Amino acid sequence: MNPSRPPVVAGNWKMNKTNPEAVALARELVAELGAALPCEVVLCPPFTALTDVSLLLGGTPLRLGAQNLHTEEKGAFTGEVSGAMLRSTGCTHVIVGHSERRRLFGEPDELVAAKTRAALAAGLVPIVCVGETLEEREKNETASVVERQLAAAVLPLPPDAISHLLLAYEPVWAIGTGRTATPAQAQEVHSLLRARLGERFGESGRRVRILYGGSCTAENAGDLLAQDDVDGALVGGASLVASGFAQIARAAAGIRAR
Repeated sequence: MNPSRPPVVAGNWKMNKTNPEAVALARELVAELGAALPCEVVLCPPFTALTDVSLLLGGTPLRLGAQNLHTEEKGAFTGEVSGAMLRSTGCTHVIVGHSERRRLFGEPDELVAAKTRAALAAGLVPIVCVGETLEEREKNETASVVERQLAAAVLPLPPDAISHLLLAYEPVWAIGTGRTATPAQAQEVHSLLRARLGERFGESGRRVRILYGGSCTAENAGDLLAQDDVDGALVGGASLVASGFAQIARAAAGIRAR
């Protein structure tokens, strides 16, 4: 982790937590982190809990994110949520192109790109996800896959937009499987992504914060976050336990302080 890039730890709660459960978890996290936030922290509860969690985060440095958005501002899109709607609940961030959206709901690169643009237009920070499947890794296609995804969603953006987004590398084979990329594997892909961003956007591209997402836990966070090009974590299952998620945030802060 480079000290010049402030670390970010985002918790993706996925389809977990009813409103009362989400409020209880948010309350625990405010107690754990709210008084002296060790690094930038973003909580991404399900849509139904955004407003209630937002009320708890008011006056604290913790930020609120959503897990998805539609490409359009409004219209006849039953079951969808726009960037403006997310902003109205207090969201500052939104996850775009998560591997589960790509894999389970068939979201192609073009749709991820459109959602990235929609998030930026709404004044939200998109956390743009890229990553390869196990089959792609075993075929040595990791570089070509993440470069293709980056080229679709991020590289076409205007230069002034690049400082308003986060990137997340999440190897699909490590999502919810208990498997984790080794620190060296994570660093290799993060370094590649940073190089491509630098080629396109110069120094502002090299400053983009790149998070690791793939079964990151309190136990392995320290080793992953110690890598030069790993600027934080997009945490799934481990974000549902306040004490463990707080440990990950403190690990990020501790490494930055070295």
